[in-house]
Amino acid sequence: MSASSWVLPAPLYFVRHGETDWNAVARLQGQQDVPLNAVGRVQAEDAGRKVADLAVEPSGLDYVASPLGRTRETMEILRRTLGLDPAGYRTDERFVELTFGEWEGLTWREVRGRAASLAAERERDKWGFVPPGGESYAMLLERLRSPARELVRPTVLVSHGGVARALLVALAGVPQHEAPRIDIWQGRVLVFENGAYYWR
Repeated sequence: MSASSWVLPAPLYFVRHGETDWNAVARLQGQQDVPLNAVGRVQAEDAGRKVADLAVEPSGLDYVASPLGRTRETMEILRRTLGLDPAGYRTDERFVELTFGEWEGLTWREVRGRAASLAAERERDKWGFVPPGGESYAMLLERLRSPARELVRPTVLVSHGGVARALLVALAGVPQHEAPRIDIWQGRVLVFENGAYYWR
């Protein structure tokens, strides 16, 4: 949890979208628009309660979501749990998930069966590897540079696991080789503050 290269002026409350059926079977979603399942909706409520515990005045926060359906539904449930207008947030397409390109819709087992050498290459360098037609974490980090620096107020950001891992590098100094292997839990809040991070 070392010092960061991008220090935000206010806390960022990061929420990964709730579970989908694809999450449940470890299918690569990337930028595919897969809806929440029943577990994911409960996780969104849990995240809302955690935001309520963390923020002195939740109504005064900025609320931003990736435009995919699973992130928007998570945000709307979260805001409803806080007693806020579910529609009172903005979307920003720059916070959409890393794309796995041709691998989206496959499980990792299927990827290894179809493209064993590429899967092994990715295992050696998860940060820099670019899937066929896809995006690396390094590329994602560059995409996030501008929108992250625009978060000047205390903000709830509902986005994706890949986005969280890139932000761990940028905002909390997590080494690039470690970040892709960090679990990003659903139903919890990842707080970035003062160049460090913690979970609630």
